[in-house]
Amino acid sequence: MSLDSPARLAVQVQPQHAEYHAIRDTVMRLEELGVDAVFNWDHFFPLTGDPEGLHFEAWSMLGAWAEQTERIEFGTLVNCNSYRGADLQADMARTLDHISAKGGTGRFIFGTGAGWFERDYDEYGYEFGTRGSRLNALADALPRIEARWAKLNPGPTRRIPVLIGGKGEQKTLRIVARHADIWHSFVAPDELPHKLDVLARWGEKVGRDVSEITVSNELVRHHADLDDADALYDAGVRLFTLGVSGPEYDLSVARQYLAWRDRKNG
Repeated sequence: MSLDSPARLAVQVQPQHAEYHAIRDTVMRLEELGVDAVFNWDHFFPLTGDPEGLHFEAWSMLGAWAEQTERIEFGTLVNCNSYRGADLQADMARTLDHISAKGGTGRFIFGTGAGWFERDYDEYGYEFGTRGSRLNALADALPRIEARWAKLNPGPTRRIPVLIGGKGEQKTLRIVARHADIWHSFVAPDELPHKLDVLARWGEKVGRDVSEITVSNELVRHHADLDDADALYDAGVRLFTLGVSGPEYDLSVARQYLAWRDRKNG
């Protein structure tokens, strides 16, 4: 991506260990604070803490976020491709795009990935397969999703941004090079140059200039590590994501990163 692009801050409101009113109120607070995007995750059980704790489903929640917010972008970080058919995913995404448009263009970001949390698969009756088979299924689904967006009536209000999560060099980055507008990973600053070089080589093979892809990464969660944020920024990251979990969704660290973002953007 262009290094002239502004830094943006997203917050992943993890839908675990909280009543829904706390999630709803946190999204409203984040929009008021001025974050650029909010995400949840696409799982059916908590990933941390009590494995039997409170938890809510992702896509239903996004419909509420589309209605309750006015400015902020939103989506899943990330959708599990295995849980819903490709054409259904496309239709759901298009619908969220329209719900959130409110007279303008939609604000939905289609974040997606191959899936990994085996408990989800086992308890909900999906075939877990292998990491390779799940990545192959994602590669097969994305062209169908894009084709369905072109057929739907009405179509999306904008070209829905596709965010793809993961860092695998043989399959994931090839899929990113072909389909993604945003690449999200957990890569450390000193790893990023190598991963971006791999992505560029995949871009050459699939015939795409990958410099147009926004690089996204995770921020340190429990305290504001501005040195780490600076290093990620210098390595090319422009979308920064902070995760917060219930029950109370403390946003003090988010406020510190917002101030850092504003300083970066002058």
